[in-house]
Amino acid sequence: MLEPRRKARIAVSALFLLNGAAFANIVPRFPDIKAALDLSNGEFGIAVAAYPLGALVAGTLGGAVIRRWTSARIGPLAVLLLSLNLVLIGAAPVWWLFAVGLFIAGALDSIADIANNAHGLRVERLYGTSILNSMHALWSVGAVIGGVMGAVAAGARIPPVWHFASAAVVFIVLALLAGRWMLAGSDLADATIPAVPHEHRGRFGLARLLVALGLVAAAANMLEDVTSTWSAVYLRDSLGTGAVVAGFGFIALQGAQTVGRFAGDSLVTRFGDRAVARVGASLGLIGMSVALLFPTAVTTIVAFGLVGAGIGTLIPGAIRTAEALPGLAPGTGLTWVTTTIRIGLFLSPPLVGFVADIASLRVALILMPVLALVILVLSRALGRRTA
Repeated sequence: MLEPRRKARIAVSALFLLNGAAFANIVPRFPDIKAALDLSNGEFGIAVAAYPLGALVAGTLGGAVIRRWTSARIGPLAVLLLSLNLVLIGAAPVWWLFAVGLFIAGALDSIADIANNAHGLRVERLYGTSILNSMHALWSVGAVIGGVMGAVAAGARIPPVWHFASAAVVFIVLALLAGRWMLAGSDLADATIPAVPHEHRGRFGLARLLVALGLVAAAANMLEDVTSTWSAVYLRDSLGTGAVVAGFGFIALQGAQTVGRFAGDSLVTRFGDRAVARVGASLGLIGMSVALLFPTAVTTIVAFGLVGAGIGTLIPGAIRTAEALPGLAPGTGLTWVTTTIRIGLFLSPPLVGFVADIASLRVALILMPVLALVILVLSRALGRRTA
């Protein structure tokens, strides 16, 4: 018989995977939904921006929700509702209802993310060793699975509403099963993260470090978001690929990011967050620059994969460094970094959409190597090798 901590680890890992798979099912169907609703690039970008807006709004409430009802209840419930909401997105007959569905999805994803991380930390304390990174890697595994599901459904020309409804049934059953193995009780006994020395000069130096760390994390997440939102549209509409191949850009991103996250702990331990970030940013910068200069399906998909491999450790590294800064209350660095991430996610879809309408989507995607360059320049804010 499995011990409670083992059951809880399996359960929360499953929720991470399901959370990744739910939204990833939508991404390869974006071109179909965009075409069915006859949306311009700008209209599509605004609609997709509803997702991070929902996440930004709900993220401010997540802590109170978890304290009131516990992560053991909220985690499975949020994944269940997120799965149900897929049907609304697939069935949306007009632009504004599509945007509402994405807003709800963003809100539920944010709540699920907070709950699953809170529960993962509880389980991690029971084990007495770091296991949260592997849970985040399983989110990426779920995203790859969801991306494959979406690409296959798009290739088979299954209507999005039926595709999403079928996926929702599977996800709901698994979420309910996972809920049975979660740890009971409150999440309030979280241990604080001790501060460790980090060089900065007074309040101004501390503020500059926080801004830099927030921008590194936001740029990394924007790279992922731009690929998630626009890769299928770019490959199909700009490069003329089929529906199945169009889904491979997202799959390449998430597949490479998964490998990067599984390998991330050992790489960061050996070389430090700063060095790993610089190599990762360089991969994204070179890959996307080559892909935009020589736009083919192969160079583009490979570039999206290099971006995924490069950004895998950036957000944990930024959070780890921000939380270790002296003079900050526990959780302050984490709150700042995650808030900056949400703001970036809110701004990137309409920005790309409007530039694509004015010029072209290829021109709009120049944002990606620019973001990689930002990470490369600001990576000095991250921690050095500590072991």
